[in-house]
Amino acid sequence: MQDETRRRRAIELWQQAYHHQMRQEYDQAIRLYQESMSLCPTAEAHTFLGWTYSFQDRLDEAIAECHKAIAIDPDFGNPYNDIGVYLMQKGDLDGAIPWFERAKTAARYEPRHYPYINLGRIYLRRNAWQEAQQELAGAVRIAPDDQTARKLLHEVWARLN
Repeated sequence: MQDETRRRRAIELWQQAYHHQMRQEYDQAIRLYQESMSLCPTAEAHTFLGWTYSFQDRLDEAIAECHKAIAIDPDFGNPYNDIGVYLMQKGDLDGAIPWFERAKTAARYEPRHYPYINLGRIYLRRNAWQEAQQELAGAVRIAPDDQTARKLLHEVWARLN
């Protein structure tokens, strides 16, 4: 199969996997992500495979997939944020912080405000109100219509006043 044909087929499989993932058909999604990567490994496929693993509470495997994504494309910010989220889920707040910081500066990342929200959540848990306010205000600046960021920022303001 020619390179362009393989890449197109890999993208089709990745899209099919995503649809299965959204329907909570995780085993089918995993199979299709893996098939996609066998044709053309991409940072996106590894990241989304990791995301699927996280829905199955397979956090170490999810983190490993994110590391593979970063090795393929270090400019893709989603796996940095995702590693931070998985570490938060494991209770490693200190370990999560540098991953969110890296996601904030990634050249290619959408939705860019997520690492700010996630850092804000860490600081909220720690009662570090000023730091939480700074991160959540950053999220609102980037995505003024995001209701989660706005709600969390108002919670911080209520505590500070």
